Amino acid sequence: MAKDTTKENKTAKKPAQMSKKAKKGESRSSAVAAVEKQSSLPEGYKARIQAIYTGEVRQALMKQLGVKSVMASPKLTKIVINVGVSEAKDNIQAIDQAKEDISLITGQAPQIRKAKKSISNFKLREGLPIGVRVTLRGIKMYEFLDRFISLACPRIRDFQGFSDGLFDGRGNLNLGLKEQHIFPEIDMERSPKARGMNITFVTTAKTDEEGKALLEMLGFPFKKNKAN
Repeated sequence: MAKDTTKENKTAKKPAQMSKKAKKGESRSSAVAAVEKQSSLPEGYKARIQAIYTGEVRQALMKQLGVKSVMASPKLTKIVINVGVSEAKDNIQAIDQAKEDISLITGQAPQIRKAKKSISNFKLREGLPIGVRVTLRGIKMYEFLDRFISLACPRIRDFQGFSDGLFDGRGNLNLGLKEQHIFPEIDMERSPKARGMNITFVTTAKTDEEGKALLEMLGFPFKKNKAN
């Protein structure tokens, strides 16, 4: 009887050990799963900035830019976020952390970007993961813009606004951030390494002036011109 009891105890320990090992993977994905669960929105829901655009900004742009209808007013079509993960060539787990960070920040799972060709000097092989990218549209785009303006930007050290020189000549704004920690969704204990990112705000504006007018009315923080 004693022998049988020992065997039972040994077999009973195995599931506990396995669950302990699986715990790490579960904890990494739990935060992302929570974001995805919250992403289901009620029918007819509009993000705050989306409501401001349709209710006020379109009409104001129509008058300011002299367009004939509100439908012809410039609008934001998508926000593209790119994160380079150079250390992934030595530590593939860095890609997983970058994916989790961007999922938490945007509420959407990002795509993995892979190297298109091998570069021996940089120890880069074709097909090796080198970064992540996410493209936001619709409600998620407006929700991200709102959080970026209201929560993230004020946490940038010595922030005085973005330069209007960041436009690309076609009404789209490209800006770079030094670290993901300005977003309150990021836990510094889970993601201690500062990782920069590039954010592109794509609009239907024909000129940089139109693009700036649109983003400014949506609350985007540009540097104020100093009075002479």
